[in-house]
Amino acid sequence: MTRFRVIVAEAIRSLGANLSTTFAATTTVLIGMFMLGLVVGLGSWALSLSDHYKKQLLVNVYFCTQLRCGSEANDAQVNRVHDALTSMPQVKRVEFVSKSEALAIERKKHPQMVNQLPYNPFPNAFKVFPKQAEQIDTISRQLGAANLKGIESICPPPPGSKAASSAEGESCSRISHRVLSVARYLWIVVLIAFVVLLVSSTLLVANTIRLSIFARRREIEVMKLVGATNWFVRGPFMIEGLLCGLAGAIAAVILLVLGRELFMPLIHLTSASDIHAWPFGLHVLIVLGAGLALGAAGSGLTIRRFLQV
Repeated sequence: MTRFRVIVAEAIRSLGANLSTTFAATTTVLIGMFMLGLVVGLGSWALSLSDHYKKQLLVNVYFCTQLRCGSEANDAQVNRVHDALTSMPQVKRVEFVSKSEALAIERKKHPQMVNQLPYNPFPNAFKVFPKQAEQIDTISRQLGAANLKGIESICPPPPGSKAASSAEGESCSRISHRVLSVARYLWIVVLIAFVVLLVSSTLLVANTIRLSIFARRREIEVMKLVGATNWFVRGPFMIEGLLCGLAGAIAAVILLVLGRELFMPLIHLTSASDIHAWPFGLHVLIVLGAGLALGAAGSGLTIRRFLQV
């Protein structure tokens, strides 16, 4: 404990004696952690948005009508399709939409387009909700391979089928696959931004602390000559890095709180209740933890690389 108190006292004395490098290191951590907080907040919100749209991806199964197929799909055919869908492990649930319900939905959405129709052109249909959005092609493929009677079309169509090469099938597949592609690349972009910020911030802190070590190289030589161990020499620098990282992270949290209170009420991106960023308390823990780790890592990497102690 006595040795630890000596190391802490030495670190605090060094921080006060080298205010310029202390300020530079703290400011560097502040900028890095503020950017990290923005990336975590905006990135988690964007990922929540992509999950929201992925939840809306489903397989629509449209049954034959008198106009399109020459005969209406009967109840037995509809039941066989329902049994085939519920037996698939990829299917979460199946929802039946009758032709009258489909017409009522369209009347609410586009009353000017359907109010003057002489008859109901909509078919009976199943809305098939997958357990994972990426499984819509698998469900469509399995249903197409079953070759069940009474089905007029599937959206998205089974990959490789004639329907998939039609204009209507291509349009349906393109929308679904575009949502999945955007969600997939969004994860990659957020992860790359997170890693780049951490690496760049660590290098900046390491270079800043390197200046402090270089300015005190003679003091370190004297400590070694009087018998100080390697860890006794490293200790003050490690604690300096932790304190600078903590101070920078706290300042970044303060700026994030101010930005959240001042600017977030002015931004209205969506009204969906399931689209939200991670809890702000989690942001604070991430920023504080990353600031401490950044300061310690910057000091440790610098000492190991640039000092022969």
